[in-house]
Amino acid sequence: MHDFRRAAAPSTAPATPPPPTASSRFPDAPPGGSARPADAPNRPGGEPSGAPAGSAPPRPAEPPRRTALPEETLTESTTRLRPVRDEQPTGWTPASSSSRRSVDALDQALGGRPRRPYITFARPETYHPETHDGTRSRPSRPRRLTAATCVVLGLGLIGGAVTGSWLTGDADADGDRGNFAAAEQLWHSVPVDQLFPRTLDGEGAGPGGADRTWTRIAVAPDTGCEDAFDPLLRKALAPVGCLRLLRATYTDATRSHVTTVGLLFTTADSAAMASLKSRFEREGLDRRTDLMPLPYAAQGTLADRFGAGQRASWTLSVLTDAPVVVYAVSGFADGRTITEPEPAAEAMKSGVTTAPAQSGLGHEAQGLADRVERGFRKTVASAGDKAS
Repeated sequence: MHDFRRAAAPSTAPATPPPPTASSRFPDAPPGGSARPADAPNRPGGEPSGAPAGSAPPRPAEPPRRTALPEETLTESTTRLRPVRDEQPTGWTPASSSSRRSVDALDQALGGRPRRPYITFARPETYHPETHDGTRSRPSRPRRLTAATCVVLGLGLIGGAVTGSWLTGDADADGDRGNFAAAEQLWHSVPVDQLFPRTLDGEGAGPGGADRTWTRIAVAPDTGCEDAFDPLLRKALAPVGCLRLLRATYTDATRSHVTTVGLLFTTADSAAMASLKSRFEREGLDRRTDLMPLPYAAQGTLADRFGAGQRASWTLSVLTDAPVVVYAVSGFADGRTITEPEPAAEAMKSGVTTAPAQSGLGHEAQGLADRVERGFRKTVASAGDKAS
């Protein structure tokens, strides 16, 4: 019986791929051998009839190498990339960095061409003709003239300022001496309302820049200094003497504070006043609690209980352009006793928690003293102008 399975069984031998088609890069014949005819029959399995059974297929031949053409056969087809050589005129020699060629020599080197314009830059202003490299600088004539003019004008301005200052200083000195002499007589020649106005406005004089208004409630008759100061303050003021003392007491808009302002007219000259001012500042006498001025407690007024024990804050200023000491002392109108008085300069500082500072009594004393002093200075200046 015929075995169909045997006949139908496929061959297990590996199939040999057909050789590549002949081309110019892969010829049929290997290098050095003869080429196979195009019409040669192939053996079963893709092998050629001349190859033995079971031999490997021929490897493709290597591509032929290109033969370089001779160098002389290369021909340049473009001039765009041709190197350009420097063309210099015949007979031309580049000038060295240390020499310059004149216009005639340049034209001769270029073959006798017509003379060209020769452009040069202007010499710097500091160049001097005696040198070749210009290292020796010397200012030109216009600059020398300008510098000399500036020097003359500067000297003239300085001299004028010195002369003017000297003349003005003498005039100011004469005016100061005249004002100082006129201030000595103001205590009895000026109305009281001019020295101590009935109402004083203190714009920005209160705590935090608040406005203040003070009303005069009492004026003391002019007196000496025997009972107006504590013994220690009277002793400290003794070097300048006591000609007359003027005082007035004010209250604020709320009528809760009372303040006494005083003008002490002395018998001293300007040098003695300057010495006293220097001592108060140097030794801090205007900050000592045992050197506080006494208040003026007028009977039957809001300040009738304003005594020595009610003093809360004070200020004192020694003038040098007039024989006057200005002071002020403040307290509560209800007569409460103050155990720790404080100078106005300290009570006005931010963040202070003492009773005088919290109540604004330091601002009351300083504000009133400043405004009375300003009014007095204006009066002195007006009296000095009339005297001259």
